[in-house]
Amino acid sequence: MGEMTIETKALQGAPFFAGLSAEDIGGILQVGRPASFEPGQSIVEQGDPGDGMYIIVSGTAEVDVGGRFHKLTTGDFFGEMALFTTGKRMATVKAVETVRALKIPADGFQSFLLERPAVALSMLQAIVDRLREVEQRIDAWMAS
Repeated sequence: MGEMTIETKALQGAPFFAGLSAEDIGGILQVGRPASFEPGQSIVEQGDPGDGMYIIVSGTAEVDVGGRFHKLTTGDFFGEMALFTTGKRMATVKAVETVRALKIPADGFQSFLLERPAVALSMLQAIVDRLREVEQRIDAWMAS
């Protein structure tokens, strides 16, 4: 199984890009850059400038948002807000085991989206789903 196949499967399994055509997935792969992180290594740190998003191709990472932790595995993504707006990272993400990821840099990706409205729509739907998930976590946290 080739490198491209593993990354393609991770993208297709990511809710952010679910249902996109093979051509759209190929375009994202062209924009993206592979990245690897060893266990314990930070992928992003809270407060760093947001310069792109990551999709986990293989391995496991852990997100720390103000002392609340959750795991990320193959197909999970984070940092998506950095694709649309400048700002600082709101969480720290560290590799728990060796992580292979695809980094999609903000520069260049916005012009890609303008050429591919189906990708932009898919991402917008995933962002709304993510906001709902965060809202549910906050509601559960506030109730406890």
